[in-house]
Amino acid sequence: MARYVALLRGINVGGITIRMADLKDVFTGLGYDGVHTVLASGNVVFDAEETDRVALKSEIEKALGSRFGYEAFVFVFEQASFADLADACPFEENQDDRHTYVVFVADPDARAELLDIAVDPRSEAIEPGDGVVYWQVVKGSTLGSPFGKATGRARYKSVTTTRNMRTIRKLQG
Repeated sequence: MARYVALLRGINVGGITIRMADLKDVFTGLGYDGVHTVLASGNVVFDAEETDRVALKSEIEKALGSRFGYEAFVFVFEQASFADLADACPFEENQDDRHTYVVFVADPDARAELLDIAVDPRSEAIEPGDGVVYWQVVKGSTLGSPFGKATGRARYKSVTTTRNMRTIRKLQG
């Protein structure tokens, strides 16, 4: 049995509201063990016999869509990989004036486009990672920064989800 992390894109923002108890029920109903949610932003840690992450993703998306009536999009990772993601972050995490994020990107072309965005180095920085973009931004300017504005576009909303490093640390176990 393997330990996994599922990151749901776009829940509890923009009109798709899912209670964490209901989310946990979906995962338990799929036969997964050790299910628990982390925060209320669509993070689920669970154990599964299945070793194919693509199959897990498909099964979870179908169950979420059926239960909650929306087109679910989920990223699924082995929990151990979260330690690698955190360790690979090029930015200092605990700065009083900055937030550090990991932007998970499902589409390599979209990732390349995001990495080409011109940012103001005084207020934000982006760096490539394995299937992700690391992003650090001055607190209070997350949504208004060039990168923040870009990730809000429909083109990227459909293939990305973002978590701050504190959440990544909580998910890595």
